[in-house]
Amino acid sequence: MPEPAPPSTAQSAKDRLAQVSAHVSPPAANTPKKRRRRTSNQSDLPADYSDILNQLEKLRTIAATPDPKNRGYVRQKQAGKLWVRERVDQLLDAGTFREVGSVSGTVTWKHLGGTKEEPIDYVPSNNVQGFGKLGGRNIVFTADDFTIRAGHADGALAEKTMYMEKLSYTMKLPIVKLVDGSSGGGSVSTIKKEGFSYIPPMSTFPWVVKQLNAGIPNLGAVVGPAIGLGAARVTVCHFSVMAADVGSLFNAGPQVVAGATFEEGLSFTDLGGPAVHCTNGTIDNLAADESECFSQLRTVLSYLPSSGDSLPPVTPSSDPVDRTSPELRSIIPRKPERMYDPRKVITTVVDAGSFFEIGALWGTTAITGLARLGGRPVGIISLNCEINAGALDAFGSQKLTRHLKFLDIFNIPLLQFVDVPGYAIGTVAERTATMRHGVNLAVAYFSTTMPVFSVVTRRVYGVAGGIMLDCREPRCRIAWPSGNWGSLPLKGGVEVGHAHELSQIRKEKGEEARKERLRQLNEEYERLMNPVRTANAFGVEQIVDPAHTRGIVAEWVRHVYEVLLPVRVMERVSGKLQPSFA
Repeated sequence: MPEPAPPSTAQSAKDRLAQVSAHVSPPAANTPKKRRRRTSNQSDLPADYSDILNQLEKLRTIAATPDPKNRGYVRQKQAGKLWVRERVDQLLDAGTFREVGSVSGTVTWKHLGGTKEEPIDYVPSNNVQGFGKLGGRNIVFTADDFTIRAGHADGALAEKTMYMEKLSYTMKLPIVKLVDGSSGGGSVSTIKKEGFSYIPPMSTFPWVVKQLNAGIPNLGAVVGPAIGLGAARVTVCHFSVMAADVGSLFNAGPQVVAGATFEEGLSFTDLGGPAVHCTNGTIDNLAADESECFSQLRTVLSYLPSSGDSLPPVTPSSDPVDRTSPELRSIIPRKPERMYDPRKVITTVVDAGSFFEIGALWGTTAITGLARLGGRPVGIISLNCEINAGALDAFGSQKLTRHLKFLDIFNIPLLQFVDVPGYAIGTVAERTATMRHGVNLAVAYFSTTMPVFSVVTRRVYGVAGGIMLDCREPRCRIAWPSGNWGSLPLKGGVEVGHAHELSQIRKEKGEEARKERLRQLNEEYERLMNPVRTANAFGVEQIVDPAHTRGIVAEWVRHVYEVLLPVRVMERVSGKLQPSFA
């Protein structure tokens, strides 16, 4: 049979066009539609996820609304304490709070059928934390909620706290801790809840140590009873402050103490109130109330960089750096037995209103703090001649050691006003291990590397004086005309140095002759102690008019910030310089 003729090209094109048209044209009106079988009930849920958003909003509203019938909330208010979210509002700059873990906690759900459910009851995690700004600076923070299980651990708190510690370190953001309770520490009831006992974990502390040594500000406030882990979390901070009206701190509460040591009837304040821990160095500063705690945290942060990889923040100053202070010429009495106000010296030299004292109630033979010169932050150290004549005791040495590490970790240069008769002496000094802590101070002076400038206002004696002034090479220091120095003070020192001669005179010529010779020796030594003679031998680099101290020191600080600190920061970043606080 003959084969059929192939279709023409025109016919093929028409067939293809018809086929395409059938695909794209709408079906006829009478063509029945095929119904798609519902495969799931997910299509009942709103496409904009408003159901999930509404659940979140409801939980957040419950968490942000205090329950006046809740016994924990009632107890908080009766104690005169702020609620946790009131604290956050007072601490942070207005409108900057961004919560992390805002719906963590225990929720009771009501099943509505299918996959639908709604929360009907919610107990938030007993810690509020997140991001915010403090004095215009970005920070992370944690704030305990004592109204819920007195701040003891719940299912989410440990993870939340660990997360914030990690964020602080990795993002190089200062962290602020408002401690009221155990900060997630354990409770006996936790054993019943979990069904087993456990070895106490300390998973957050490696991150805390990293923060401390990286120079990331770690600041804490005691705004209630800080117990166990809560006490540890605030004590380890670079800076801590306690509210005098509501704050206390202890390893275990009065009931546990009564069972262990038989000390009964103790209140929180008796056991670990401000009179205990603001005077022994556990807590740095005392504040009148919670509001002042927040103010002090804000002030301290204003002096500090966000990490050791940056410079301290410089602020404008209206106080002229070349301002002279004639009153300093007569502030040091000519009679060595008389005292003067060392804080007056500090506040006269630094920018007006910039001195912030740290640790005023403990280690009172020493004065430490922060200030500014030309708007640039500096650390301050001074001896306090009004307490124990300025002799460094054990507490004073511990205080200075801590402050030196604090300044070193934050790249803050040190300005010190030196008037030290030496280490404290006597039986109390020996029993309190003054030399042990004094040697630790020497190690701190010689192991830290921040720039140091010394102003010798009066006495420099013994090992204590030597370590303070010889801790940097070359030395940057000046002396006032009131300078007086040596291995030992003349009073008592002359008799020791000439003991044999004076003893012989008494044996041969009597007591009156001995006294006369002692008077002659004292007069001779006092003449030789003229500080100008030391300057003649270049034993002191420069004796200056006290009135010009501010200008001299401010110029040194300017040079440090413009030339030395940028190099120091690069060495920190490269790992060449690794100061240690903890």
